[in-house]
Parts: sequence; C-alpha cells; structure tokens
Amino acid sequence: MLAQMIRFLLQILSQLVLGAIALIVVHFTLTGVTLTFTGFFIALGVFTLSHVILGPFVLSIAQRYAAPLTGGVGLIATLLALWVATWFPGGIQIAGFETWILATLIVWIITTLGGWIIMGLIVDRMLKKRAAGKLVRSVK
Repeated sequence: MLAQMIRFLLQILSQLVLGAIALIVVHFTLTGVTLTFTGFFIALGVFTLSHVILGPFVLSIAQRYAAPLTGGVGLIATLLALWVATWFPGGIQIAGFETWILATLIVWIITTLGGWIIMGLIVDRMLKKRAAGKLVRSVK
C-alpha cells in the first residue's frame, strides 16, 4: 500500500518535471506558443492536473467505445490537457493548427519517454530494492 502511494506521488512529481521541460521546449521551438514567466506556473499546474485526470478518463472511453484507438490515448489526453491549460488567463497561448499539432506531439513525446524512463527504470528499481531490503530485514 505504501509502495503504491509512493509510486503515485513520484509519478505526479515526474509529470510536473516532465511537463515543465515540455512546456519550455514548445515555448522556445514553436513561434505560435506564448508563455510568460508567471503563466508558465499556471499552465504547468493546470496541464499536469488535467493530464492526470484526463488520461484515465480518455483511456476508459476509448476502451469502451473505440478499442483500436487506445494507442492514441496519450496524444488525445495531451491535446486536451493543453487545451484546458489555454483557458486560464495569463497561462499558455497556442495559435494555429500546425502549432497545436506540433505542440501536442512534442509535449507527448517528452512526457511519455521521460515517464517511461523515470517510472520504469528509476522508480520501479528503487521500490524493488526497498521491498527487497524489507524482506531481508524481516527474515533476520
């Protein structure tokens, strides 16, 4: 139970860090993305919260009504999270169809690959070592 809670908190923390990196990358690489310093924090918070909430929701909808589309769930959740983040004044602004597509792809790639690396390699190994250490202590 504790390991699951730690994993969940580390997952949210990694999403915050990866979201920050992704937003900075799209801001500096795409001319249609506007992000101010204070708007960065608004956009980051809203994006991360939206992504955490919308990801499982979009997955359940896709599994129920369009099973072949479940592979695109991350892209759809990222697009929706970016869209929600644009609703807040002073946050992120994205202009143009091409910019929307590229911003979604860039943010999705960074958060997905980073999430696999952080959660799959680092956090899971850390939790397994912790569990193995507890097992050794309980045997003694």
